[in-house]
Amino acid sequence: MSNVDASGMLLYHNERIMTGGDVMRIVVTGANGQLGRAVVAHLQSHHDVVGLGHAEIELSQPATADVIAALRPAVIIHAAAMTNVDGCALDPDAAYRINALGTRWVAQAARRSNARMVAISTNEVFDGTATHPYAEYDIANPINPYARSKYAGEQAAREILDRLYVVRVAWLFGGERNFIRTVLRLANDRPVLRMVNDEIGSPTHAGDVAQALAQLITSDAYGTYHLVNEGACSRYDLAQAALTAAGRHHVALEPMALADYPRPGRVPLYTPLANHVGAAMGIRLRPWQAAVQAFVETIG
Repeated sequence: MSNVDASGMLLYHNERIMTGGDVMRIVVTGANGQLGRAVVAHLQSHHDVVGLGHAEIELSQPATADVIAALRPAVIIHAAAMTNVDGCALDPDAAYRINALGTRWVAQAARRSNARMVAISTNEVFDGTATHPYAEYDIANPINPYARSKYAGEQAAREILDRLYVVRVAWLFGGERNFIRTVLRLANDRPVLRMVNDEIGSPTHAGDVAQALAQLITSDAYGTYHLVNEGACSRYDLAQAALTAAGRHHVALEPMALADYPRPGRVPLYTPLANHVGAAMGIRLRPWQAAVQAFVETIG
């Protein structure tokens, strides 16, 4: 269940956490976003979770640090971000204020609260020129304003904190707005869909990331992680898997090149992530195909 405290912030509670145990106050930024919602839903049955959205904090403002520090969190999961790649390309200054400086303000709150912080980052910090999945310590080389702002956020958090987990995710689905839902919506009206077949990445279920984070934040194994569903595919392959899972066998797919889909933001072609560090600790996510099947089944 949930209630609103005197400051107007949404607090999530249930009877289990009131009876004791290893209960932590966890602040989740971006609580109304795809990953934030999944994190809150997974953690609220075990912890005292405070979900913050845009109505509660403005990431571009230094006052964000004051608001979060006042909540005295034990853990901060920073999932809020400006994630629209094309929007960031059109307004790179806003992307930097929100994704880079915003992460700095959240990290300052964590330092003042002596809290652990999870900084959510992205596969797009890599330039896409590799021939194998990117490992956690491969050299980042972001090629668009979104990716540069997210990598700057990683650097800002590392500059301020020791008790930090940088968690890179990729191609998230699981909420109301994502690639899979778009494919299935388009399939309602079109007998043929054109899909990019030369952009390769790691499709990842937001709920699976939430479960992995629940394991991670109980450890003191700070550092950089790639928490993605196992395996990699193209956008074309992902669309095909979604259509098959939904029984839309009558919808045909036609391959197209990313270069034939002009957009303001340049996108790296090849950014699968390899989960080496988490896997060594026993934190693994299921194969992306199984995650897609499960997600499609939940949305009908």
